[in-house]
Amino acid sequence: MESNAGQRLRRAGLRTTRQRLALAEILFADGLDRHVTAESLYASAAEQGVKLSLATVYNCLHQFTNAGLLRIVTVDSGRAYFDTNLSQHHHFYYEKSGDLRDIPASHVQLANLPQAPAGQRISRVDVILRLDDAAPAS
Repeated sequence: MESNAGQRLRRAGLRTTRQRLALAEILFADGLDRHVTAESLYASAAEQGVKLSLATVYNCLHQFTNAGLLRIVTVDSGRAYFDTNLSQHHHFYYEKSGDLRDIPASHVQLANLPQAPAGQRISRVDVILRLDDAAPAS
């Protein structure tokens, strides 16, 4: 019987290679929303005895993103997170600890957005509230 992670990959049109399946299991098996960097996912895989290169992790994350399984949240030019929560929502970013936490879209009110240029449409608005805090409250 195929795992939930394997089914998710197939539904997204991705072949279930050993590497993709191992990373998908880490990302999706428990059904929880998570924010990972390539480096943190690489470390999680290594802790579970999965042998992959960091380049393979980056490639898989981008393949998952292109297939609609993840979305990228860029907090600055040197740090991007891959988010398993595909619903419309926003984020708290804890600058000192590097933690990223979801904010439900209903908790943020957007007003006076500019019109999109002619022939364009706004597809999404991402709000990142940056917190100068040592660590988030659990």
